[in-house]
Amino acid sequence: EIIPRCNKCNGIVKPYVVLYEEPLDSYTIEEAVKYIRNASMLIIGGTSLAVYPAAGLVQYFKGDKLVLINKSSTPYDKKANLVINDSIGKVLGSLFDDLH
Repeated sequence: EIIPRCNKCNGIVKPYVVLYEEPLDSYTIEEAVKYIRNASMLIIGGTSLAVYPAAGLVQYFKGDKLVLINKSSTPYDKKANLVINDSIGKVLGSLFDDLH
């Protein structure tokens, strides 16, 4: 696997995502909670919801439409309106193909 490097300093380029077990700053958590609390639908993909902070954010959702997309089951499957047990990449890829 090729590691991406910066063209200027040759440092490793980190993707703009939160990596496994990487902490989130409090502002990001607070903003996520605010948006989740006010959402009527929440679509969660690519997480088992077993690792925090993602696992803790679902409890703030008060809407009536919860969709879970993950290869394996999650602790929230019984609360969801729709559960798709497949790869998030495959599901979104199929959706993209269907829309184009």
